[in-house]
Amino acid sequence: MPTVPVPRLLSALASLLLLSAAAFVPSFAHAEAAPLVVQNAWARKPPGADAAAVYFVLSNPGAKPVTVVGVTSMLATHVMIHETSLVDGQSRMRMRDKVTIAPGKSVAFAPEGLHVMLSGFKYDVLVGDTMHLILKLQDGGRVDVPAIVRPLDAQ
Repeated sequence: MPTVPVPRLLSALASLLLLSAAAFVPSFAHAEAAPLVVQNAWARKPPGADAAAVYFVLSNPGAKPVTVVGVTSMLATHVMIHETSLVDGQSRMRMRDKVTIAPGKSVAFAPEGLHVMLSGFKYDVLVGDTMHLILKLQDGGRVDVPAIVRPLDAQ
């Protein structure tokens, strides 16, 4: 049985490894930017309460609208997009099924407006902790939102 000299074998293996690695380069070169940019994510959770509100700004740097159709979190049993509005002098909150961010625009989730509401906490969350949310997009994509818990009087 013929033998292959070790240097030639190593050279062939190195070439094969380089060719295999090169096959993955195009996927990185054509990777798309994130569909949404999340800025200033924070949460307000009263100590001992079983509910919290999360606020942030979503920006769409893309050329197409991006629609958020849901939110999940491993730390709460219920996670929903809500909107607070003033009706006849009273503050009211209603659930929103989706939020669309137009190309080149931003949408603020802020106190007294849009926010993500969490309830049914699986463990206590304290000021300074990070709550992780996942925004579910209409196209099947997902966006991570790490929100820092601030004191109750934070704005």
